[in-house]
Amino acid sequence: MSTSSSMNVLAEKLSWYCALLVALMLVLSCCESTESEFAAKMMVETPPHAAAGGCDEIYVVREGETLHTISDKCGDPFIVEENPHIHDPDDVFPGLVIKITPFKQRL
Repeated sequence: MSTSSSMNVLAEKLSWYCALLVALMLVLSCCESTESEFAAKMMVETPPHAAAGGCDEIYVVREGETLHTISDKCGDPFIVEENPHIHDPDDVFPGLVIKITPFKQRL
């Protein structure tokens, strides 16, 4: 009977450790998604070109911008041709991600 009792105690401890491990994994997975969501939100709120003062290869459209103003600012007259996901050049909205290749890099 002593062996059965010690086996029950061992099984109970093992199940508690497993439950603790699962809970820890859940907490860590929630933290990871929160960090990645925060990073994604920061990319939308602070576009890469805003910090650099120029235009990076990846450009996030800001409020009030058009393809024409972005083209003038970045020196890329072929934005529509390089971004097949833009079906209507007049339908540009804040948060839209576009590829920029300045004209002087093409030469």
